[in-house]
Amino acid sequence: MTGYLESDLRRAAGAAIRAPSLHNSQPWRFRLREGGIEVLADPDRQLAVADSSGWAVRIACGAATLNARLALAVHGTPADVAIRPDRRQPALLARLTRAPDRPASYPEQDLYAAIPRRHSNRQPFWPDPVPADLRARLIEAAHTEACWLDLLVGMTALAGFAEIATSADRVLRRDTRYQSELAGWIHADAAPDGVPVAAGAPLAEPQDLLPQRSFTDRRRAPGRDFEPEPLVAILGSTADSPADQIRAGQALQRVLLTATDAGLASSMISQPIEVATARDQLRRSLSRTGTPQMALRIGYGHPGRPTPRRDITDVLDD
Repeated sequence: MTGYLESDLRRAAGAAIRAPSLHNSQPWRFRLREGGIEVLADPDRQLAVADSSGWAVRIACGAATLNARLALAVHGTPADVAIRPDRRQPALLARLTRAPDRPASYPEQDLYAAIPRRHSNRQPFWPDPVPADLRARLIEAAHTEACWLDLLVGMTALAGFAEIATSADRVLRRDTRYQSELAGWIHADAAPDGVPVAAGAPLAEPQDLLPQRSFTDRRRAPGRDFEPEPLVAILGSTADSPADQIRAGQALQRVLLTATDAGLASSMISQPIEVATARDQLRRSLSRTGTPQMALRIGYGHPGRPTPRRDITDVLDD
């Protein structure tokens, strides 16, 4: 069995760059080394204020790794993944080596087909509840990547989460350095990264349960309030090492693609993860071991708007 080729690298990277990242910063690079495809953190794209620890970079690169795995699998050349294979290279987060060739499974084909259709939807969702069988699929998607997904049930749990998330959002809104950095990633033009104004949520209103980032000053249409009882999911890992965060990124992307394949819309709520005290509050509120890595809002709605991506030639290393 031979290793991967340059064409495999481009195939994997082409899918990987469609992964989500905080403020659409796209903090990744890819290269071919001795027949293996490597996923690297791009330190020049790490958010100095919002992500001083590198957590968001590792989550994003983990999500990119899952996309790369799917792209290779549907081509009949699946990968074995090593997380942080060389501690002497801290930027090297994952290495994909060629596993025995086999046909892609139906789930792999379905998730791969969902990659270009997965977009964060920051708009109000419809009030239709997510059926129990789809909820089970989302939980299983996280388990497949050795993580957990808790779905908040009932208004008491929702109200508790909303209080934690809103408090965290308030902390970040008061941080002028954070807000200045965020503003630098909001674009009204055709920039290849960042969040387009058109992809942002409408301005917050007093009746909103969950916080939204201020990507736009657009007001919502009359009667287009956010859903009163959203399905909120908390994705977590058993521990919180850099390797755990990379695995959580893979689990996050598998959950998001599973939702997309099922016809669901989703958006991420990272404020209670970014603020350390809020994250600890959230962990204690769940009454479980492990560490929350991301909160998600999931439901039915119009398709989300795509955000731009850099050209693949900008993310490949020689």
